[in-house]
Amino acid sequence: MNSILKVSTTLVCVLALSACGDKFGGFGKKPGDVTPSGGIQQGSLDDPTSVAYFQQTIGDRVLFAVDQSSLSPEATAVLDGQANWLNQNTQYNVTVEGHADEQGTREYNLALGARRASAAKNYLVSRGVAENRVNTLTFGKERPLEICSTEACWSKNRRAETAINAGLGS
Repeated sequence: MNSILKVSTTLVCVLALSACGDKFGGFGKKPGDVTPSGGIQQGSLDDPTSVAYFQQTIGDRVLFAVDQSSLSPEATAVLDGQANWLNQNTQYNVTVEGHADEQGTREYNLALGARRASAAKNYLVSRGVAENRVNTLTFGKERPLEICSTEACWSKNRRAETAINAGLGS
Protein backbone atom coordinates (compact mmCIF):
# COMPACT_ATOMS: atom_id res chain seq x y z
CA MET A 1 0.00 0.00 0.00
CA ASN A 2 2.83 2.40 0.90
CA SER A 3 4.55 1.90 -2.49
CA ILE A 4 1.27 2.64 -4.33
CA LEU A 5 0.97 5.91 -2.42
CA LYS A 6 4.55 6.86 -3.33
CA VAL A 7 4.00 6.06 -7.01
CA SER A 8 0.72 8.00 -7.06
CA THR A 9 2.29 11.01 -5.36
CA THR A 10 5.23 10.96 -7.75
CA LEU A 11 2.91 10.73 -10.77
CA VAL A 12 0.83 13.68 -9.55
CA CYS A 13 3.97 15.77 -8.99
CA VAL A 14 5.35 14.95 -12.44
CA LEU A 15 2.07 15.84 -14.12
CA ALA A 16 1.79 19.09 -12.17
CA LEU A 17 5.34 20.11 -13.02
CA SER A 18 4.92 19.25 -16.67
CA ALA A 19 1.84 21.47 -16.83
CA CYS A 20 3.85 24.33 -15.31
CA GLY A 21 6.64 23.70 -17.77
CA ASP A 22 4.28 24.15 -20.71
CA LYS A 23 2.72 27.25 -19.19
CA PHE A 24 6.07 28.93 -18.52
CA GLY A 25 7.92 27.95 -21.67
CA GLY A 26 8.98 24.40 -20.81
CA PHE A 27 11.65 22.96 -18.60
CA GLY A 28 15.23 22.97 -19.72
CA LYS A 29 14.89 26.26 -21.57
CA LYS A 30 17.16 29.06 -20.47
CA PRO A 31 17.17 32.75 -21.25
CA GLY A 32 18.93 33.11 -24.54
CA ASP A 33 17.77 29.83 -26.03
CA VAL A 34 17.08 30.10 -29.72
CA THR A 35 13.57 29.87 -31.04
CA PRO A 36 12.53 26.88 -33.19
CA SER A 37 13.19 29.04 -36.26
CA GLY A 38 16.81 29.53 -35.10
CA GLY A 39 16.53 33.20 -34.03
CA ILE A 40 17.26 34.69 -30.64
CA GLN A 41 14.35 34.47 -28.23
CA GLN A 42 12.85 37.93 -27.71
CA GLY A 43 13.48 39.23 -24.19
CA SER A 44 16.28 36.76 -23.47
CA LEU A 45 19.76 37.57 -22.21
CA ASP A 46 20.99 37.16 -25.80
CA ASP A 47 18.45 39.63 -27.20
CA PRO A 48 20.40 42.92 -27.41
CA THR A 49 17.16 44.91 -27.22
CA SER A 50 15.96 43.30 -23.98
CA VAL A 51 15.97 44.71 -20.47
CA ALA A 52 17.66 41.48 -19.29
CA TYR A 53 20.51 42.09 -21.74
CA PHE A 54 20.86 45.66 -20.47
CA GLN A 55 21.01 44.56 -16.85
CA GLN A 56 23.33 41.59 -17.26
CA THR A 57 25.52 42.42 -20.25
CA ILE A 58 25.70 46.22 -20.28
CA GLY A 59 25.39 46.66 -16.51
CA ASP A 60 22.77 48.65 -14.64
CA ARG A 61 24.88 50.16 -11.85
CA VAL A 62 27.97 52.19 -11.22
CA LEU A 63 29.83 52.48 -7.93
CA PHE A 64 31.23 55.51 -6.12
CA ALA A 65 33.96 56.19 -3.59
CA VAL A 66 33.14 57.27 -0.04
CA ASP A 67 31.36 60.65 0.09
CA GLN A 68 31.87 61.11 -3.67
CA SER A 69 29.60 61.70 -6.61
CA SER A 70 32.30 61.94 -9.26
CA LEU A 71 32.44 59.19 -11.86
CA SER A 72 35.39 56.80 -11.96
CA PRO A 73 36.81 55.46 -15.23
CA GLU A 74 35.02 52.16 -14.49
CA ALA A 75 31.74 54.01 -14.02
CA THR A 76 32.11 55.96 -17.26
CA ALA A 77 32.82 52.72 -19.13
CA VAL A 78 29.53 51.25 -17.86
CA LEU A 79 27.66 54.47 -18.60
CA ASP A 80 29.11 54.55 -22.14
CA GLY A 81 27.58 51.11 -22.67
CA GLN A 82 24.28 52.26 -21.21
CA ALA A 83 24.24 55.35 -23.44
CA ASN A 84 24.95 53.28 -26.56
CA TRP A 85 22.19 50.83 -25.64
CA LEU A 86 19.70 53.62 -24.89
CA ASN A 87 20.54 55.41 -28.14
CA GLN A 88 19.81 52.19 -30.03
CA ASN A 89 16.68 51.33 -28.03
CA THR A 90 14.76 54.58 -27.99
CA GLN A 91 11.53 52.89 -26.87
CA TYR A 92 12.85 52.90 -23.31
CA ASN A 93 13.12 55.64 -20.70
CA VAL A 94 15.18 55.19 -17.56
CA THR A 95 15.27 56.29 -13.96
CA VAL A 96 18.71 56.68 -12.43
CA GLU A 97 18.47 55.90 -8.72
CA GLY A 98 21.10 57.32 -6.37
CA HIS A 99 22.11 55.36 -3.28
CA ALA A 100 24.50 55.76 -0.36
CA ASP A 101 25.90 53.54 2.37
CA GLU A 102 24.57 53.57 5.93
CA GLN A 103 27.18 55.98 7.26
CA GLY A 104 26.02 59.52 7.88
CA THR A 105 22.63 61.08 8.45
CA ARG A 106 19.56 60.36 6.42
CA GLU A 107 19.51 63.90 5.03
CA TYR A 108 23.17 63.81 4.02
CA ASN A 109 22.74 60.47 2.25
CA LEU A 110 19.61 61.59 0.41
CA ALA A 111 21.54 64.59 -0.93
CA LEU A 112 24.55 62.40 -1.81
CA GLY A 113 22.30 59.90 -3.59
CA ALA A 114 20.76 62.77 -5.57
CA ARG A 115 24.22 64.00 -6.62
CA ARG A 116 25.21 60.49 -7.71
CA ALA A 117 22.04 60.04 -9.75
CA SER A 118 22.55 63.47 -11.35
CA ALA A 119 26.17 62.66 -12.22
CA ALA A 120 25.09 59.48 -14.01
CA LYS A 121 22.19 61.25 -15.74
CA ASN A 122 24.39 64.12 -16.90
CA TYR A 123 26.91 61.66 -18.31
CA LEU A 124 24.20 59.77 -20.22
CA VAL A 125 22.85 63.04 -21.62
CA SER A 126 26.38 64.10 -22.63
CA ARG A 127 26.56 60.87 -24.65
CA GLY A 128 23.45 61.67 -26.66
CA VAL A 129 20.59 60.26 -24.59
CA ALA A 130 17.70 62.73 -24.69
CA GLU A 131 17.37 64.45 -21.32
CA ASN A 132 13.60 63.87 -21.22
CA ARG A 133 14.25 60.09 -21.29
CA VAL A 134 16.30 60.12 -18.06
CA ASN A 135 14.73 60.77 -14.66
CA THR A 136 16.52 60.73 -11.32
CA LEU A 137 15.47 59.56 -7.89
CA THR A 138 17.39 59.37 -4.63
CA PHE A 139 17.03 56.73 -1.97
CA GLY A 140 20.01 57.72 0.14
CA LYS A 141 20.73 54.85 2.50
CA GLU A 142 17.15 53.52 2.46
CA ARG A 143 17.64 50.68 -0.08
CA PRO A 144 20.95 48.93 0.56
CA LEU A 145 22.03 45.97 -1.57
CA GLU A 146 24.09 44.62 1.31
CA ILE A 147 23.39 44.95 5.01
CA CYS A 148 26.38 44.85 7.33
CA SER A 149 28.65 47.41 8.88
CA THR A 150 31.80 46.73 6.89
CA GLU A 151 33.48 48.29 3.88
CA ALA A 152 32.64 45.19 1.81
CA CYS A 153 28.94 46.00 2.14
CA TRP A 154 29.19 49.77 2.12
CA SER A 155 31.14 49.79 -1.17
CA LYS A 156 28.27 47.96 -2.92
CA ASN A 157 25.69 50.37 -1.54
CA ARG A 158 27.43 53.52 -2.84
CA ARG A 159 25.92 53.41 -6.30
CA ALA A 160 23.73 54.77 -9.04
CA GLU A 161 21.38 52.23 -10.62
CA THR A 162 19.79 52.71 -14.00
CA ALA A 163 16.30 51.21 -13.99
CA ILE A 164 14.56 50.66 -17.32
CA ASN A 165 11.02 51.96 -17.54
CA ALA A 166 9.91 49.27 -20.00
CA GLY A 167 7.50 50.25 -22.71
CA LEU A 168 7.55 53.94 -21.85
CA GLY A 169 9.32 55.33 -24.89
CA SER A 170 9.68 59.01 -25.64
